[in-house]
Amino acid sequence: MALNIGCQTYTWQMSYDKYANKLNHILNVIEQAGFSGVEPEVCMLGPYRDNPQQLVDDLAARNLKLGALCLALPWEHPEETAEEIAETEFVFNFLKYFPGTLLALVHLPGKDRSNLAERQQNALKCINEVARRANAQGIECAFHPNSPEGSVFKFKEDYDVMFAGLDTRYVGYAPDTGHIANGGMDAEDVIRANRSIIKHVHFKDITADGKWTSMGQGVINHSAIIQFLAETNYSGWIMVEEESDEAEREPDKYTLQNGKYMAEAVQ
Repeated sequence: MALNIGCQTYTWQMSYDKYANKLNHILNVIEQAGFSGVEPEVCMLGPYRDNPQQLVDDLAARNLKLGALCLALPWEHPEETAEEIAETEFVFNFLKYFPGTLLALVHLPGKDRSNLAERQQNALKCINEVARRANAQGIECAFHPNSPEGSVFKFKEDYDVMFAGLDTRYVGYAPDTGHIANGGMDAEDVIRANRSIIKHVHFKDITADGKWTSMGQGVINHSAIIQFLAETNYSGWIMVEEESDEAEREPDKYTLQNGKYMAEAVQ
């Protein structure tokens, strides 16, 4: 199947103090695992933050692509803060070195879900505005909801609000199979129902009792999702990550394992 399969760096980000400045090492592991692209969060750029051309060169040396860059911000107010605007503008300028790279937007979860409706609307206003400005610079965006305890876009009712509020002229949807399942929904159903606005996809697996696990070891039917995406001519990226305790301790080992799983799954 002609699908773009890459790797998200959150597996290493869980041990941030150890890997914050080791994206070069992470790229080596991703290449070895057989992935063709990478999606780091901005905080994982390390020395590349001030030297995007070096990242261009180091990716090319490994025959990898920057499939996406992930911008995660709080967006707690109806308008972006000065700090949020500054970080967003940095990202826009950084991506000038990587034409065609998608910008994945992530709303940082809070400590709880208090003031839910207000926080949801504030986040959506900021996300839409970031995407509008990105669009004006030729950057495609997709919103990636998550599922920690303090996420404001976690359950089906939240997704209803999210889909109603995203300005799809400027921002698409980036489903994460694990986060969908962790919110009590069926990942395949959600992806099928919203295929028209999907611009980017994250894969991770979860057990029936809600524990993160390696690809193929959980309850999500990723094979069916892969088949559906291929049949509908999906041309974006599938980014694989793992958030299990085991992967936090040994991210290299489990990334190599997940790379093998994906190579077999997309045959």
